[in-house]
Amino acid sequence: MDSLDRETLNDKIDRLIAAIERLAPAAAPAPDLEAADCFVWDAALRTLLPVDRVNRVDIGLIRGVDRVRDILVDNTERFAAGLPANNVLLWGARGMGKSSLVKAAHASVNVSAMTPLKLVEIHREDIDSLPGLLAILKTSRYRFVLFCDDLSFDHDDTSYKSLKAALEGGVEGRPANVIFYATSNRRHLLPRDMIDNERSTAINPSEAVEEKVSLSDRFGLWLGFHKCSQDDYLAMVDGYVGHYGLAIDADDLHAQALEWATTRGARSGRVAWQFVQDLAGRLGQRLDG
Repeated sequence: MDSLDRETLNDKIDRLIAAIERLAPAAAPAPDLEAADCFVWDAALRTLLPVDRVNRVDIGLIRGVDRVRDILVDNTERFAAGLPANNVLLWGARGMGKSSLVKAAHASVNVSAMTPLKLVEIHREDIDSLPGLLAILKTSRYRFVLFCDDLSFDHDDTSYKSLKAALEGGVEGRPANVIFYATSNRRHLLPRDMIDNERSTAINPSEAVEEKVSLSDRFGLWLGFHKCSQDDYLAMVDGYVGHYGLAIDADDLHAQALEWATTRGARSGRVAWQFVQDLAGRLGQRLDG
């Protein structure tokens, strides 16, 4: 091949490379971690999106879970101070304030934190992108609570292995400035029939089951949320009504709140909040602040 042919070939290769580079997605911009205290991980763009107004309630309004509230706040305070702390799995009854407590604990700790603690939400369907997110967070001077709401895994879903490795099992393990909080209705994050199926079809049933349930073992703290009593439910309603200054007789309030719970067939923090929203609307009062 003479020099002219080589130059022509090199020119074609250069143009091909330039065309491929134009087709490739642009590099994700470095996230501005000063922009907010809360972010949502965008797996498609591989960046953190700031949340200007976080959907959360004051920690004093979360009733009926005093013990687990104190444990979670203590764990979060220790982590914010640079002390050893555990990953946390908040599991149990629906509507009892699991995700609300995570967001409220973050806000409560940040009131006195020397350096703001950052809360980063990752959606369940983006768990496979967790290693990329950790690669971004580990180089920051900030400390992060990585939060996944309603975490669970269904049949044929192998993304739980990525989470296991990221939490504790990988070569690098979890970065020292990151802790993982998850909420779930399932204590072991996997459906019971999935675990039972592994037991029935495996050559060594006990080893197969251990593989499935070992994910929840990566969480050093398991905080259980159980269905609330009538007294706890009414205390939740009273707390919201007092906080927002809704004008209603106490006996009438409780009678309406119990009727609302009966029609829903459940008592929980979520049901209490839904009742208060309905009550405020009927009273013509806003729920601001």
